[in-house]
Amino acid sequence: MSTAMKPASAAVLDGDPPMQANTDAQRRARFFNSGNAFNLKLPAVPRARFDAERDAAFAEDAPSGVHPMDQSDAFGGAFPATTPLVLARYLRVAAGDTLTTRFIASGEVIYAILGSGTTTIGGETIAWGPGDVMVLPGGQEVSHTADGEAAAVLWVVTNEPVLAFEGLRAPSADSSQIDPVHYTADEIARQIEVLTNMPANEDQAGVALIFSSERTADSRNAMPSMTLAMNTLAPGHHQRPHKHNAAAITLCVDGPGCFSMIDGHRIDWSPFSTMVTPPAEVHSHHNGGAGLARFLIVQDGGLHYYARTMGFAFSD
Repeated sequence: MSTAMKPASAAVLDGDPPMQANTDAQRRARFFNSGNAFNLKLPAVPRARFDAERDAAFAEDAPSGVHPMDQSDAFGGAFPATTPLVLARYLRVAAGDTLTTRFIASGEVIYAILGSGTTTIGGETIAWGPGDVMVLPGGQEVSHTADGEAAAVLWVVTNEPVLAFEGLRAPSADSSQIDPVHYTADEIARQIEVLTNMPANEDQAGVALIFSSERTADSRNAMPSMTLAMNTLAPGHHQRPHKHNAAAITLCVDGPGCFSMIDGHRIDWSPFSTMVTPPAEVHSHHNGGAGLARFLIVQDGGLHYYARTMGFAFSD
């Protein structure tokens, strides 16, 4: 290459093909360099509160259906996602009806918001009611049946975007690292009562019940890639402002008078709405009401813990 043809900077050499290539495999090669390989600019993950999807699931006389909270267009995603690694949905099951799903995920987290019924996966059936939590293996057919008296609404979160990013299939039933687990509302309440009656450490970001299982107890996670917690706040209290690299999907379970501050923006809670806290944004939760606030949080934290990149830090 002559001096006249030399670029002014290596940064302008953008995905150059080979100078010489003799095969199709060689022609597919592209080259970047230290001047331009690390300046990729991706759209930020928006903070959000999903009310329309919730309202559709709660609409009176609405049929059974799936209501995804997809904001992939906002951050340039190529497949449905609430945050780059997580997809959340509301499921509505009409009274006496059965809704069957099969998600291309390694697992799914389910919270029963409204109604009661049964969930069947493989040869196992779980009977659930309001406030129950389930963690199920992904990739399998799951049938949710609502009792005949009233419709049911379930909140479901999966790691489908993780598999979609790599073009992977869901694990087979005999290779899954996740067993069906059922946490009843009564047992959750008992566990929270124990925690809230104990003195809190000053470095705690609130009082939280962490959900795990026999197979995932070593990592404290609900499933290998995702963490699940029921956070609580006493009346008049708030979480210390903090940040972490995991994105958070938050379901507002109980919280009249509560709000969150996310990167300086106030987001008021709304019953059973879903909020997104983007990765690395400073946030805090505030209870201005008269009762104990409860909010269920799913994070892609399992991946960050494993990669040693959680980056949790208080910001006050």
